[in-house]
Amino acid sequence: MKLKIERDILLENLNAVSKAMSTRNIIPVLNGIEFDLQSKGLYLTATNNDITIKTFIDKKDIKEISEEGKNIIYGRYLLDIIRKLPNEVITIEEIDGNKTVISTNNSKYNLNCFPVNEFPKIDLKETNNPVVLVSSTLKEILNQTSFATSLQESRPLLTGINMKIVGNILECVATDSYRLAKKIIEINNPVEESVNIVIPARNINELLKIIETEENVEMHIFNNKILFKYKNILFQSSLLSGSYPNTDNFVPKNFELEVEVNRNDFYNMIDRASLLAQSKDKNTIQISIAKDKLIVNSSSQEAGKVEEKIDIINKKGAELKISCSAKYLLEALKTFESETIKLYFNGQIKPIIIKEKDSGTLIQLILPIMTY
Repeated sequence: MKLKIERDILLENLNAVSKAMSTRNIIPVLNGIEFDLQSKGLYLTATNNDITIKTFIDKKDIKEISEEGKNIIYGRYLLDIIRKLPNEVITIEEIDGNKTVISTNNSKYNLNCFPVNEFPKIDLKETNNPVVLVSSTLKEILNQTSFATSLQESRPLLTGINMKIVGNILECVATDSYRLAKKIIEINNPVEESVNIVIPARNINELLKIIETEENVEMHIFNNKILFKYKNILFQSSLLSGSYPNTDNFVPKNFELEVEVNRNDFYNMIDRASLLAQSKDKNTIQISIAKDKLIVNSSSQEAGKVEEKIDIINKKGAELKISCSAKYLLEALKTFESETIKLYFNGQIKPIIIKEKDSGTLIQLILPIMTY
């Protein structure tokens, strides 16, 4: 294997595949990046057996292909070297079957490599009818839900995002049992068979780091994996096995109290009040609805107490006091873009529901905290 390629082109693709590179895996070869140089271009692949990322650099973007071949180069050292090299043409050449020389006009690195036959053979096949979304839409859906997944491995399914597709309706749900985020959209190409899968949130977070420009993303969905195709990148993730909890009935249809407020004003008052909130892990605050005001109180024995007020735009229902986590509330509010939001309540012990004023496609649910 021997080629010449511009540093920036190579680095862009290495950065993408490195998201799947293992640094703590007991299988040494999974620390490597596979270089597969063919007459049509260069394929780069990395995997940790949970996610696999493969990119393709077309021959028109390669300065010179002298000799085709395949090699597995230690990813961390390779990335560090390429990042620190100046933006010029780099020569990569395999020698003796187990070494690779990386050189420029003024630099030369001789790296040990892994045996090619030890790298996993991974099938990145595609379906005939993928679900196609614009990248910005996919990022929005995932960002509006992934934050609510659980960090506790004791309930593995809750560490993932539940994606369901029925006909032309796609629904993403995430919950850690204390809060819930749900986003619903319509897709252009309806599915023939319903989809109900759970994608690990940690894998989704790596995907979000890769998706940048406004392009179509294809989702090829299988029983035990999902393949995202974006530009010249294939990103395959394993799925979590098991039945995700049925969350359809978590959000009530009727409410005792509905309140409309300015989103930015509400967010800022919560943010300020949380500075003096008792218990930094929960950041407990009290919300009071009284006449035409929404009042937030928080306190701690060490720092003191604070009271914040904003005007209510519209209100239906009686007055109420309820406590909840400021941290959860702030994270939920970040997912909305509209100028105003609506808060829905059913007493002190029932969940707080947040929606946009004119749309029910994004729903955030937060359980109250009992303070007595």
